Amino acid sequence: MTIKHTLKLCFLLLIFSCASPNISKIEGKRLNIDENLKSDEAIEAFIKPYREHVNKDMDNVISYAPETYTKGDGKYNTAIGNLMADAVFSEGNPVFNKRTGKNIDFVLLNHGGIRSIISKGDITTRTAYEIMPFENSVVVAELKGEQINEMIQYLSKAKRAHPISSQLQLTLDKDGNIKSATVHREPIDTTKTYNVATNDYLYNGGDGMVFFSKNEGLHVLNYKIRDVLIDNFKKRDTLNPKQDNRFIQLND
Repeated sequence: MTIKHTLKLCFLLLIFSCASPNISKIEGKRLNIDENLKSDEAIEAFIKPYREHVNKDMDNVISYAPETYTKGDGKYNTAIGNLMADAVFSEGNPVFNKRTGKNIDFVLLNHGGIRSIISKGDITTRTAYEIMPFENSVVVAELKGEQINEMIQYLSKAKRAHPISSQLQLTLDKDGNIKSATVHREPIDTTKTYNVATNDYLYNGGDGMVFFSKNEGLHVLNYKIRDVLIDNFKKRDTLNPKQDNRFIQLND
């Protein structure tokens, strides 16, 4: 069916619906999208230059990965998770500081938000879209120390490698209890207000992170996580993320 025929059909359906206010039944037919569905040459010709332009931008090489990184390569922190959280801190903090005169204290993201691996080899713009296909943006929540302690309890019980930036250090004992938790290497102060960067999904309670609801203020940076990654990747010829000791559990 051509575009002309499609528009004509829609027009006839519109006239029919307007002239028949007493329609009691509407039937539809399921169209399976598979190899048997033929493409429309006119539409293909129309979108071809746009597709080629987008693919050229998406396949632009912006960095290099010497290894393959996945979100399953660690129990409490992963190389790819550390990379993402640290990228949000390094790219988001100048924006936040310029607007408020304050600094981000640390970053918390979610393990489930990492949607792809980083494969060994060239890193392209498409890589960032694969890792973060959603439209999630960076927000900064002002949280009292009491809410930070709630966050720490959540992380200790979740037993997942939710990405945190290196400014937050969390150590569990062999039984999974909190042994130590520091921000900027200092114990958490319940009277202090911390600026915590996260994404808008988590701020709204995603993954059960309800502690963000008890905030003292919110700053929307209008900066997508995906764009954070692209900007960060462009600054480095080679990515070299590592697992470290920012969130660990002791064996004894």
